[in-house]
Amino acid sequence: MALSGKKDNRVKDYQDIVTVLENYTEGLKTGNVEQLQQSFHKDAIMYGYWDEYLVEGGITNLYDSVRKHGTAPHIKTHIDILHTTDRIALARIEYERNAADKNGMDYHALIKVNDEWKIISKLFQTFLD
Repeated sequence: MALSGKKDNRVKDYQDIVTVLENYTEGLKTGNVEQLQQSFHKDAIMYGYWDEYLVEGGITNLYDSVRKHGTAPHIKTHIDILHTTDRIALARIEYERNAADKNGMDYHALIKVNDEWKIISKLFQTFLD
């Protein structure tokens, strides 16, 4: 049986995806790595540019960066859900003033496993001033 992409519970899934992404941004704000880990699949990956430097590999790179830079009390974020199906989703988060006082953009791919949404990949770029 082929999946049609039809969703019986579109609003709940949308809200659940937003909750995962808000949990992620709150973890950045508070510098709470354990909270961040709740948003990501254990095997998540992260690729992107921190200024001109390519960062690549596992999501532990994010956790290490948060431990290094600490809290981001002044961070401002805007979340856009770009597309969803019943099992996958794509989202964009624009942010200003992360813990290193950088502005940038994240793209997140999410997957629903065991009826729970998790971020499986993060693609990002900080903007050069």
